Amino acid sequence: MKYVIIAVVVGIIVICFGALGVYCFIRSKIKEQERLNQMWQISIHMLAEPKAKNLGAHSARSLSSGITQSAVSERISLDGEPLSDRFAFFIYNKEKVVGEKHAYRVPLNKDDYSEFRHMRQLDSENLNKFLGFVQDTTEYISVWRYCSRGSLKDVIAKGSMTIDAFFVYSLMRDIASGLLAIHNSFLDFHGRLTSSNCLIDDRWQVKLSSFGLRTIRNMEPRVDKDLLWTAPELLRIGPNATGTKPGDVYSFAIICSELVTKTSAWDLDNRKEQIDEIIYMVRRGGLPPLRPDIHLASNSDINPALLRLISDCWDEAPHHRPPIDTVITLLKSINTSKSLNLMDHVFNMLEQYASSLEEEVNERTKELIDEKKKLDLLLYRMLPRQVADKLKLGQSVEPEAFDCVVNLLNELYTTFDGIIGAHDVYKVETIGDGYLCVSGLPHRNGNDHCAQIASLSMVRIPHLPNDRINLRIGINTGGCIAGVVGLTMPRYCLFGDSVNTASRMESNGKPGQIHMSGEANAFLTNVVGGFVTESRGEVMIKGKGIMETYWLLGQKTDRPDQLLVVTQN
Repeated sequence: MKYVIIAVVVGIIVICFGALGVYCFIRSKIKEQERLNQMWQISIHMLAEPKAKNLGAHSARSLSSGITQSAVSERISLDGEPLSDRFAFFIYNKEKVVGEKHAYRVPLNKDDYSEFRHMRQLDSENLNKFLGFVQDTTEYISVWRYCSRGSLKDVIAKGSMTIDAFFVYSLMRDIASGLLAIHNSFLDFHGRLTSSNCLIDDRWQVKLSSFGLRTIRNMEPRVDKDLLWTAPELLRIGPNATGTKPGDVYSFAIICSELVTKTSAWDLDNRKEQIDEIIYMVRRGGLPPLRPDIHLASNSDINPALLRLISDCWDEAPHHRPPIDTVITLLKSINTSKSLNLMDHVFNMLEQYASSLEEEVNERTKELIDEKKKLDLLLYRMLPRQVADKLKLGQSVEPEAFDCVVNLLNELYTTFDGIIGAHDVYKVETIGDGYLCVSGLPHRNGNDHCAQIASLSMVRIPHLPNDRINLRIGINTGGCIAGVVGLTMPRYCLFGDSVNTASRMESNGKPGQIHMSGEANAFLTNVVGGFVTESRGEVMIKGKGIMETYWLLGQKTDRPDQLLVVTQN
């Protein structure tokens, strides 16, 4: 009996210790889960707004597309909303992060929390780090690590980098390694792989993003352009198909075609089909099925085996596509380069580029010097050397007074004014090198106005009576309106069609001759008399049409057999 009691007591003690151990184990698991939950749970108050200078110039969508400023307008047109409404930059734990805003606030359960915990623990050099999830706001925000060089799509679109065969191989290897990490994890597949969510960090390493968050992403509609990377069997299910491993391999092949051809997916700029037409034709299938065209340049160093691998990866039958680990093995066998580090390869490329750039700069400098000499020669032909040199130095050319030239012009205009003053003629104004003179106003002189103007036009130089100055003179007679215009700087102006006709007579005349309208000719010959004219014939006058005009040849002298000839035809 004593031994039975001892056995019972020992059993109770063992049971108590066992229960205590189970309790401690369960409690430690609960605490571990709480600790892991604390790792992915981020409060909105823990995210600080960054300063503008802290934002990178290349990745405005670091977590899933890395869109640069050049692609913002495209994102707006596709999603129908500005980029800043869906993504935001933050500072979290003193590092740059990007938050993706999820408009659909769906209820989350324990399975979702478990997914967040595992995503937070998921760590691979070719996966963009998921840092946590924000729930204490009006909309969910997933927080991801910032990648400074944007997305693979942006790098291809800008075309500023020289992407050779090894560069292509390295990027393809990184994408495949990222897919392998996802396929071997609890996620099982990516499901939404495109070149927009293949991000590139400052070491030119590709990191896949936009994975996980299945419950939330299944509620978010996909735009048609993102379906260009979707496998045909998934397109037949619908736009919100979850995805498969063979489907990821198909998406990988489409991205590889972008790398090889250095164009966007399906090269939409040079295809006649629209996006919805391409999606329909891929979904429908056919023999052969529609796939992107791969046209390489004649000097391309891409290994043909790489093209064959791409073709195998986008096979119409999912079970014919190679697994991603097989793809990695084939990529390693295709690579014939001794270098395994992309950064070393980039540095070698930069050294070669710097050497060629130095030679090009020297050549361009020589061409610039030659062009500068030609420009200086042309400039010295157009401007005085002293003036041209000042303009080349950015100096202003101050106006200068030259007495000899001013005196010449002053004497010329003074002489003309003296001749006008000897007649009953009023000088209205000078327009450039032209004089506008009128007789009969403001002092009315009856029918003498036309004779005064004709006499003025026939004045000879006293000491050179037989020489003619090649002036163009136009005469017209008719009514007009005269008056003072303006208050600050009043001017006595003439208005009327007669003034315009006189100007047309001058502009359509010939140097050394006096051109008259038909009205002036009729007035001189029939009313005034004593003047000799000759018909010029019909002339097309701008604004007047066809007019018959006349030349004033001279004036009769006191002797009937003599004529004062002032012009010659």
